[in-house]
Amino acid sequence: MTVPERENDVLYELKVEVEIELTETVASRPEEEMALPISDWLFDPTDAEREEIGERGLLAAVEVLEDSPPPEPSAEA
Repeated sequence: MTVPERENDVLYELKVEVEIELTETVASRPEEEMALPISDWLFDPTDAEREEIGERGLLAAVEVLEDSPPPEPSAEA
């Protein structure tokens, strides 16, 4: 059984979106923001770090799904 093409499209689109978000989060340079006085922060650097961790986890999950064989159809259907 092959994976429906639409499922591949959804995973691909999700992966692209997560990669874009991750790139933007890393580009925000939270380590530089943390060096500034708190009154000058445009965002909380710890929030950016949390976002990066979450986005990397989501990206890893998408990659696992891409590499996994499709589930077998259930006999109940």
